[in-house]
Amino acid sequence: MEKNYEFLKRFQVIHKPNRRDGSLMPKSTETAIDESWCLTIPKNAPKLVERAATDFQDYLRVSMGVSLVLREGNAPADKCIYYAVGKLPENSFKLAVTSKRITVTGCDARQVFRGSIHLEDLMNLRRAPYLKQGSSTRTALTRMRSIHSGSGMDDFPDWQLNAIAHAGFTAIDLFVCGVDVTTKGFCNINDIIERAESFGLDVVFYNYVTSFKHPDDADAEEFFDSVYGTLMRPYPKVKAIHLVGESLEFPSKDPHTTGKRWRESIHYGIRDTRPSPGWYPCSDYPQYIQSICKAIHKVNPNVEVIFNTYNWGWQSLEMRKKFLETMPREVTLHITYDIFKQNIIDGLHCPTMDYSISAAEPGYYFTSEAETAAALGIKNIRVTSNLAGLTWDFGAVPYIPVPQRWITRMLTLKKYLQECGVNSFYDNHHYGWWPNPCNDLAKEIFSSDGRTDLHAFLLELAERDYGEKAADDIYATWQYWSTAMDFYVGTNEDQYGPWRVGPAYPFIFQPNITRTMGSRDLEFPTSPYARHKGSSIVKCLYQPYENINQTPGPIRYPKEIKRLSKMLKLWETGLETLKKALPKADNQENAGLLYAMGKYMRNSIVTTIHIKQWWLLNMKLQTQDNSKDMLTILSQIEKLAKKEAENVKDTFDAVQADSRLGWEPSMEYVCDEWHLNWKLKQLESTLREIEQYKGMLKL
Repeated sequence: MEKNYEFLKRFQVIHKPNRRDGSLMPKSTETAIDESWCLTIPKNAPKLVERAATDFQDYLRVSMGVSLVLREGNAPADKCIYYAVGKLPENSFKLAVTSKRITVTGCDARQVFRGSIHLEDLMNLRRAPYLKQGSSTRTALTRMRSIHSGSGMDDFPDWQLNAIAHAGFTAIDLFVCGVDVTTKGFCNINDIIERAESFGLDVVFYNYVTSFKHPDDADAEEFFDSVYGTLMRPYPKVKAIHLVGESLEFPSKDPHTTGKRWRESIHYGIRDTRPSPGWYPCSDYPQYIQSICKAIHKVNPNVEVIFNTYNWGWQSLEMRKKFLETMPREVTLHITYDIFKQNIIDGLHCPTMDYSISAAEPGYYFTSEAETAAALGIKNIRVTSNLAGLTWDFGAVPYIPVPQRWITRMLTLKKYLQECGVNSFYDNHHYGWWPNPCNDLAKEIFSSDGRTDLHAFLLELAERDYGEKAADDIYATWQYWSTAMDFYVGTNEDQYGPWRVGPAYPFIFQPNITRTMGSRDLEFPTSPYARHKGSSIVKCLYQPYENINQTPGPIRYPKEIKRLSKMLKLWETGLETLKKALPKADNQENAGLLYAMGKYMRNSIVTTIHIKQWWLLNMKLQTQDNSKDMLTILSQIEKLAKKEAENVKDTFDAVQADSRLGWEPSMEYVCDEWHLNWKLKQLESTLREIEQYKGMLKL
């Protein structure tokens, strides 16, 4: 049993102890490392080369039980692992393994470190300090792979940076609200930049700075310098800045928009139905971006300026193309893989509303935007890929264990990388990340010499993490769960509701029994330390959040319940298969954690089915005109509340086993023991309300 936040102790262990299988012997084609070997770096080697050697020294000692001496100077004639910078293609490292020497060469110090990490990956798969003899050069196909912290909002201690580097990412994303201000409040940003650099990582600013100014205004240049020039001057080593429309509203003159901030586009309660400039490809938006870009490049011409068009991905290609034709060419185009993908299910329109691995294949917004941009000659294209292994499908889990599905997404992105130049990846959002098979898969798929038989490789990963005897069942479990996602339902009300907080999601009885005439809605309880989002991204009063491209909820819900029931059946089959693997697993901790996560996710599916049934019954109740029918429906509602209470009780052991379950960086804990107990109390209150309503019907 873990207490809250104890998952961080596990996360901090970069080199897992005792990964060696003592029964394995080296093959004739392999070189075995023992304590007669040494590690050597050149004199005056770059600090990152020294880190590569000391990191691998620690790995061998902790994970493989081999202690080596680290030397500085010329490499001995034999039994030496030698690190050096040499002439190689950009983003490349070379491994040369003979019976007497192993040489790790990188085109620069960063690639030396990545080459050394690759040695770890190879030995972890082999489960012994043995390396196949031969020479190979590995070149990264991606230009950048960036990621937010997995340990907390804008939280980057050294161990987190080291974990990020080992997982294959090349940059970190920092939510920046001003000079030395992030979502955490005051932050020494230059310290993060310097420490990230020491682990071979760049820093990308995810911009939260607003600039409500039209570029035609007389003082526009001075204004944009006061905002973006001021932001960039203290940080000469920052790599890039990521701009997003929703935080960059401006007084557009395009009559198709309100020309106002979205919060101000209301006149005495009457909404202006036109979109705010942050959500529409305004005719003057390219000019606005150009002004921002000019202010940034005046201070530092080397900063990459990235602009994300996902806020208007719902628009027609014709509208989006007009924007792309006039977008400044020095700006990197950022697009999103899955959002807006239109799914036609039983004749109903059910688009993907937010980040979701249910969309293994991309939507039309992504494909059309990438292909059009490439045809227009836009050279730098970036994608929200989520390849770290997590989306909003389950908002408070460490990762989504559907690797066969992730393989499909990765191979599709590789195609667009090669054909359209989509070579920069935004691999997670503020929901964080956790080490998982996606990290290993992405390293192989987006490398020049990566494995091609990915399903065989996935089976090897199962053997590595769970043992040979359990591997087939683990692989089968992953496959069942990957298939289950075919039936996932990802509406806004679900991803901002039961999917986000799991079985802790409240069930509100919708008839309004009150003497104060208050709202039936309630605020989901989150920690006061959840400063970034907290309860603001949880909608407790369940109802359809309709979209103009979506079939209305009352029509969708019955069919969505049927789909989710199929998902639940497949997930259950996966859990039963995993249960067979538990006694056979070499690593009982890994197997137990996977089972706890699978159970938590299963119970989240149950909660999502229940809340849709709950809404339909509540709506039906309020449209009846006789007490008998209403009492019948009330009995059904009461029965459903009790079933959900049992589902909540069944979740306790899962969150007790893994304190990462029920936690998300921007909301902190939303489905721990406290929240599950809160949900049970809320259901008790709801059952009392139902009794009161029964009494009203008998008046």
